[in-house]
Amino acid sequence: MNDDQLLRYSRQLSLSQIDFAGQQKLLDSHVAIIGLGGLGSPVALYLASSGIGQLTLVDDDAVELSNLQRQIIHGENDLAKPKVLSAAESILAINAECQLTTIESRLERSELEDLAKKVDVVVDCTDNFLSRFLLNEVTQQVDTPLVSGAAIRMEGQVTVYDPRQQGSACYQCVYKNKGELEQSCSETGVLSPLLGIIGSVQAVETVKLIVETGTSLAGRLLILDATTMTWRELRLRQDPDCPICKKH
Repeated sequence: MNDDQLLRYSRQLSLSQIDFAGQQKLLDSHVAIIGLGGLGSPVALYLASSGIGQLTLVDDDAVELSNLQRQIIHGENDLAKPKVLSAAESILAINAECQLTTIESRLERSELEDLAKKVDVVVDCTDNFLSRFLLNEVTQQVDTPLVSGAAIRMEGQVTVYDPRQQGSACYQCVYKNKGELEQSCSETGVLSPLLGIIGSVQAVETVKLIVETGTSLAGRLLILDATTMTWRELRLRQDPDCPICKKH
């Protein structure tokens, strides 16, 4: 690390859980963020400011006025701009040393597999079940940790699916029915700061995985009820008949 980096990351370097070795791991790491919306916004900003060396941003959408209520990485000047490009500008304004790859498309399975093999962690910030199931299948196949978050109305949830951990549950174990009726925030609404809370937890879990410190949320699902500001923790068990993760 150079002098500027020592100063920039000084507050993290003073943490015994990170120190110089941990910060170097962050600088050497590569994380993929899938979705640059309400969750992807705080995830991207905090990972870049924490010193993640390389980020791959994936989103095929453009910025709309209705996004600005919760997608804090975008601004009014970004309307109609591809989200990955808008996000890239915001990230570089915080940390110009962060190496960025932007993908303005919805990746096919083979492309996701190739990406998941190259990165240390995949962060799922998507907003639909089909994408979440596909990301789960791909990351389980290539043994890459998946940090998963979701939020709707006044409730959010976050967990880690880590195929490297023996007997660890995957997304398929928890949500078995791909045909389940899903609801979007455009239909039911979502509280803006709630996405910031869940996205921030996703960023923390990503940093912990890379630094290899603390206990990750693998095997545990945190659920936040923002109405009462209470957290619940559910233990996740691997389904012995799960077609996705039973190989582990």
